[in-house]
Amino acid sequence: MLTTDPGTPTDRNLAMELVRVTEGAAMSAARFMGRDDKIAADRAAVESMRRSLSYVDMSGVVKIGEGEKDQAPMLYIGEEVGNGNPPLVDVAVDPIDGTRLVARGLPGGIATVALADRDSLLQTHCFYMEKLVVGPRAKGAIDLRQPPAENLRRIAEAESRHVEDLTVVVLDRPRHERLLAEIRNTGARVMLITDGDVAAGIMAALPERTGIDVLMGIGGATEAVLTSCAVRCIEGDMQCRLMPRDQEEAEMVRREGFDPDHVFPAEELSGSENIFFAATGITDGEMLGGVRFAGERVETHSVVMRSYSGTIRWIDAVHDLSKLRARSRD
Repeated sequence: MLTTDPGTPTDRNLAMELVRVTEGAAMSAARFMGRDDKIAADRAAVESMRRSLSYVDMSGVVKIGEGEKDQAPMLYIGEEVGNGNPPLVDVAVDPIDGTRLVARGLPGGIATVALADRDSLLQTHCFYMEKLVVGPRAKGAIDLRQPPAENLRRIAEAESRHVEDLTVVVLDRPRHERLLAEIRNTGARVMLITDGDVAAGIMAALPERTGIDVLMGIGGATEAVLTSCAVRCIEGDMQCRLMPRDQEEAEMVRREGFDPDHVFPAEELSGSENIFFAATGITDGEMLGGVRFAGERVETHSVVMRSYSGTIRWIDAVHDLSKLRARSRD
C-alpha cells in the first residue's frame, strides 16, 4: 500500500517526481507542435515519459495506457515502470491527451500520469465510455441514467444557479448530435472541443478556475480512468458507462466481467484512497499554459494532486536545458 502519512518524504517525492515526468513529456512533445506529425509527437512524449518513470521511487505496472487503440507508440499495458522499490502501484498514462491538438498546433494538449495502489484501477479493452463529470458543489446530484436535461436541472439546483448559467463541454463528434440538441434545449451554454477529454473532465471538476461546469458525452475509456483519478483528488463527481461499439465488443466486455449497463462511479474506476495525478500543458489551454521555449530556458505549467490530503498544486517552472542535457550524460 502507498504510505498514508502526508508528512513522509516518500509522499512528497512521489508527487514531485510525477510532475517531473509530465514536464519532460510535455517539453519533448512540444517540439512537434504544429508540425502535423502525430506519431513523432507521441513517440517523443512516450520516450521521455518511459525514461523519467524509470527513476521514480516505485514498483509500478501500467494498467491504463494509450497505443493499442490507434497503433501509436505506447507505454503498453503490463509494462513495469519505476526503479523497483516500494510502493507497489498501478500506473495510468496518457503521454499526450490531445495528440491531434499538438500536431496541428491547437489549444489544450496535455501530458498526464496517475498512480494508485496496486490493483485499484479499472482495466478494460472497451474503447469508449459515456461520461458525466461535475465539480465538488454538485457532488451527489448527478445520475447518468437520467436524461441530460434532468442532470443539468439537478446540477443547477445543487449550485444554486440557473441552468442557463451552466457551461457544458462536449467532444465535437457526430455521435453527439442528439446530446447537443438536448443540452441546447435547456438553455445551457456549450463548449465544443475537438480532442482532449481528460483536460475537459478536469476543467469540469474545477469550475471556479475554468468556467466549465459539466462534461457530458462519449470518449475514450482510458481517458475516463485517468480523469477519475483527478476527479477523486478534487473531490468532484463522475459517472461512466461502457459503450461497446458492436456485439463483439459487448461480448468482450462481458468476458471481462462487466455489465455494459452498469454505471461506474469514480470510486469504481480508481478504487484507491491514495491517488496521485499530474498533468503538464503542451499547447496553451483553458486550464494549463503550454510549453514556451526561449533559448536554453523552457517554461512549463503543471498541476499535481493527491487524493489522501486533497492537495492541489499549480506549478509554474523554468527549466535550464543546458543543465538538463549535462545531467542526462552523467
